[in-house]
Amino acid sequence: MAEQNFIKEPFHSWGGNWTKMKIEILVEYASAYLMIMNKYPFWKLLYFDGFAGSGLIIKENEVDYEITIGAARRIVELNTPRPFDYYYFVEKSKAKADDLSKATKLEFPDKNIVIKVEDCNVKLKDLAKYLRTDAGKKTKVLAYIDPYGMQLEWNSIKDLAEVGIDIWILSPTGMGVNRLLKTNGEINESWLERLKIFLGLTEQDIKSYFYKEKTDYTLFGEERHLIKEENAIEKAGELYQNRLKEVFNFVSKAFILKSSKGNIMYHMFLASNNKTAIKIANDIIKKYNNME
Repeated sequence: MAEQNFIKEPFHSWGGNWTKMKIEILVEYASAYLMIMNKYPFWKLLYFDGFAGSGLIIKENEVDYEITIGAARRIVELNTPRPFDYYYFVEKSKAKADDLSKATKLEFPDKNIVIKVEDCNVKLKDLAKYLRTDAGKKTKVLAYIDPYGMQLEWNSIKDLAEVGIDIWILSPTGMGVNRLLKTNGEINESWLERLKIFLGLTEQDIKSYFYKEKTDYTLFGEERHLIKEENAIEKAGELYQNRLKEVFNFVSKAFILKSSKGNIMYHMFLASNNKTAIKIANDIIKKYNNME
């Protein structure tokens, strides 16, 4: 593939060691998934990526560029023991979608690849509807949802209850949720609305979970106010895991993605209605957690 075509696009720059690890976890799981599903040729297999990107992740350093092949391209490259029958990529940026087309559709013309420039939430709802049709009931899905921020809406996940899907989700617990939770509980309206949509919770639910009431004694009597829990990021990961358990029968342990400074950025989970899927995911997660 002509990688130089992508080096000229600096807006694709992102990532670090944690970026590579999340991709390796996904690819290792996908390989195991295809190995198992090869025993069931009557199932059609669909891979769905809700924030597919450009196909390459480029990190600029002092000298040149470090290029990482993105998750979408890595999954398309898998052929043994069988490939997926369909690949459905969603990318809201037309520029990135065009580059993704070069990295996948043009490079693998024999594969059934669809790329949509659309909001992931819209296409997740379409996917949920499809999986309840006669054709959809003959299809198994492996999905990967790696948002750039808090674009994923809880209602889009809730719609996937009781369908044949294994879905990896990166929840921006440190990069998103924690940043919107003001220390004193005075969250502005737009941030609070974002939290409500992302978590699928009410304002009261959010504040009672992430805050505790503190009483200060002053010359003028008692003053009560809210203070954020010190371990808010860890609590956000636990909360999202428990929310997933309300939709799916099984949810994996978390793979915790940290920055180079050791700050938690994301919690990564697999959710499924298949117990074996979670066992495989937990084994992979344990392996990569031990690498940190």
